[in-house]
Amino acid sequence: MAPPEAREEAGREAPSLPTGRALLVLALVVVLAISALYVVLPAIAGLKNTTNRLSEADPRLLVLAAALEVLSFASYMVLFRGVFAGPVALGWRESYRITMAGVAATRLLAAAGAGGVVLTVWALNRLGMRRREITSRESAFLVLLYGIYMAVLVIGGVGLATGVLPGPAPFGLTVIPAIFGAMVIILSLLAARFAPDVGRAARRVQRAGGALAKVSRALATAPAALATGVRGALLMTRARRPELLGAFGWWGFDIAVLYVCLRAFGGDPYISIVVMSYFVGTLANALPVPGGIGAVDGGMIGALIGFGVDTSLAVVGVLSYRLLSFWLPVIPGVVAYVQLLRDRPARPDPSAVSAGGS
Repeated sequence: MAPPEAREEAGREAPSLPTGRALLVLALVVVLAISALYVVLPAIAGLKNTTNRLSEADPRLLVLAAALEVLSFASYMVLFRGVFAGPVALGWRESYRITMAGVAATRLLAAAGAGGVVLTVWALNRLGMRRREITSRESAFLVLLYGIYMAVLVIGGVGLATGVLPGPAPFGLTVIPAIFGAMVIILSLLAARFAPDVGRAARRVQRAGGALAKVSRALATAPAALATGVRGALLMTRARRPELLGAFGWWGFDIAVLYVCLRAFGGDPYISIVVMSYFVGTLANALPVPGGIGAVDGGMIGALIGFGVDTSLAVVGVLSYRLLSFWLPVIPGVVAYVQLLRDRPARPDPSAVSAGGS
C-alpha cells in the first residue's frame, strides 16, 4: 500500500478540465447555447416587445445589479473561509482564488455542479488539508447553503399558497416545490439520526450481492456523508459564527440581482414570486449540462411567466441576470484557476503524517 505522503501527493494533481478537442466542443456548445438564449429566444418571445423592453433599460439599475452580484460572491467567500479556515492557513487571497476557480469549473463542466466541488477538494488538498477534513467541512458547507434553499422553498411555497405572502399561487410553482423542500429537509435530518443503521444494513446487502449491490454501495456511504454535513452545520450554527451569514448573503444578493434586472426593464413584480421563480429555476442546475446553460434560464423564465409576469419582461430580465451572475464571473474564475496551478503545493506536515499513521 502506498504511504500516506504518496496518497496525499496523488490527491494534489490538478483536476481534469477540458483540453484540446474537448475544450473546442465545449466552446461550440456554449456559443450555440448563448446564440439560442440571447438571439432566438427573444425573437420567439416577440421581437418588438423585447426590443421595446431593451430600449427602456435603466443603466443605473443594471450597474446596481452588477454591484449586488459582487456582494453575492463576497458573501460566498466569507462563508467559505469561515467553514474551511483552521486546519490550514486560508487567507482572503486563497479564498478568492478557490471560490472563483470553483465557479468557473461549475459553469464549464457538465457535472451537475460537481466540477466546482472537485476543484475545491483539489485546491484545499494542495494547501495541506487532509481529504477526510475537506470532505467533512465540504458537507457542512453544502448543508448550510442548501438548507436555506430548501427552507425557502417550503416557506415561500406555503406562504404564497395560503395567501400569507402576496402574489399569485399556481399549485405547481408553490405547493410542489414546498413538498420537495420539506422532503429533502426531513430525509437529511433522518440521515443524521439513523446514518449508522442505514450504513450497516447497506453493507450487509452489498456483501450478499445481487441486483441491489450497486444501490447498497451508495447507501453505505451517502447517509454518513450527509449526516456529517448536517451535524457540522448544526454545530456551526449553535456557535453563532458570524461568517455563516455569508450563506444568506450569497442567495439574497443574487436574488436581488434578478429583481433589480426586472426593475431595470420596467417591471415591478412581487418579491415573493421573484424568490420562488429563482429557486424553482435553479433546480435545473442538477441537469447534466454545463452550468445548467439554457435549463436554468428557461426554468426561471417559465416560472416567472407562470406567476403572471409579462413574457418579454421575463426574457430580458432573466437573460440580463444570467449575463451578470453566470457569464461575467467565468473570466476571473479561469484566471484564478491558472493562479492556483502556479502556486506551489504545501508539503505535508511530517508530525501530522506520523500521528495519522500511529
